[in-house]
Amino acid sequence: MKEVIPNSISKNIFHLLYSTAAASFLNALVLIYLASYLEAFHYGMFSVVLASAMVMGYFTDAGLTEIAIREGSKKEADRVAILSSYLKVRALLLLLTLAGGACYISFFYNDNPELTKLAYCLSIPMVFGLAFQGIGTMFFQLVQKMQYIGFIKMFTALLLICTLGMSMFLSLTPVIVCFLYGFSYFIAGIFALVLVARHIPFRLDVPFLPGFLKNFTSFMLSGLLFIITPQLGPIILEKTLTLKEVGLFAVAYRIPQALQQLPLIVAGAYRPVMFTHFHRKRMDQHVDLNVTLIKLMAICGMVITIPLFYLSDEIILFLFGESWLLSSQALKILSLLLLIQAVGVGLADGLTTRGLQKFRTGIQLFSVLTGIAVYILFSNTYGITGGALAGLSVELIALIGYYLFLPQKRTIALKSFVPYFLYFGLFLYLCSLIMTTYPYLAAVIHLMSVGFLVILDKEMKRKLVGLYDIVRSKLKMRERVEDAIHK
Repeated sequence: MKEVIPNSISKNIFHLLYSTAAASFLNALVLIYLASYLEAFHYGMFSVVLASAMVMGYFTDAGLTEIAIREGSKKEADRVAILSSYLKVRALLLLLTLAGGACYISFFYNDNPELTKLAYCLSIPMVFGLAFQGIGTMFFQLVQKMQYIGFIKMFTALLLICTLGMSMFLSLTPVIVCFLYGFSYFIAGIFALVLVARHIPFRLDVPFLPGFLKNFTSFMLSGLLFIITPQLGPIILEKTLTLKEVGLFAVAYRIPQALQQLPLIVAGAYRPVMFTHFHRKRMDQHVDLNVTLIKLMAICGMVITIPLFYLSDEIILFLFGESWLLSSQALKILSLLLLIQAVGVGLADGLTTRGLQKFRTGIQLFSVLTGIAVYILFSNTYGITGGALAGLSVELIALIGYYLFLPQKRTIALKSFVPYFLYFGLFLYLCSLIMTTYPYLAAVIHLMSVGFLVILDKEMKRKLVGLYDIVRSKLKMRERVEDAIHK
């Protein structure tokens, strides 16, 4: 195995930030043009089967990535043995997922042959692709070399752009479009395996690690609940609304869903280090990192939420056209989900990295079960807007639960999300009240207020300046390389 020198937290955040931002932008373009190509009815069908495929894709991991990172953060960790154990369990889960997924599709979609065909064409290649990509994501997160995760994301997004462009150029049917969408994930999965193989051998002859599956059930259920939460809307609403209404809801939901990956970058970079502090009994450092993580997540969530909230009509009109304007109110509501979820993930990672995964799992289970009831009730009463309110409620319930079970919660709350929420809520109220007819001005002023918040918080200012220095040094290095090439 090649020796791998881990990056710093700031460097990993930088690599994931630019790659995820670019990949999310490209994925958003794919979904925008796909909506215009398929129209509301078929886009509603696509959203339903995509939600099912994403849940199936999670079952091929079932929390194994978190377990591998937990084991890899120990001093005596053998990465070859960890990868070997990980691959064995993941291969078994892939087979079980395909069998279970076939049963699910046959049972729940049996009254709609076209929906069944779409589900099979999308799910089979996509589940394989997600499983292979997961191997790459796990390994490069373990060794803290996040730039390779960025390569995988970018490659996937570019493939999706190419296949969609070909589909529109050739006027392919929705079934073929869905297959090509899933096949793009499969090819990107092969690319991920190649990247991993360049750093570490795939050896299945290594004995299975004892204790590797410790707390596996808790990690599996927690991860399943995390992945099913954003897919809950299309899955439930398919039974309470028309497919056209599901398509309208999906358009509003896809935008924040694509952008929610940006705050998760920060969590992915901090989680391995927080695990290390916990294993080595450095609890003060763990709390400090958790506070910093929550603040950064909140700032990212605010920056993304603000333009979506104030400019929901303009965004829907520009991206999709006047026929989709019914989605704008749902987008305004769901924009707030980004901030709530970002802070919630920071709190939840505080539980996970302290060995309190069972509490995170219980809270997620409660929020999902409550969410099913809320989605049914709100969507039956308020339609698409009710579905958006239900999605927001699920994340809010989860955030409250994480806080209640977090050790040293009072210190963490007062140092991080409580003042941030109050500050954000005050400006949201004032800008919405005073500048109702000037949405662009309201968005600009509210974004400027986030900048003032960073200036007021000296710790955050220092962290972000450090990240800026890394970006600047990278750009200077690139310029020197280009100058050397030209000379």
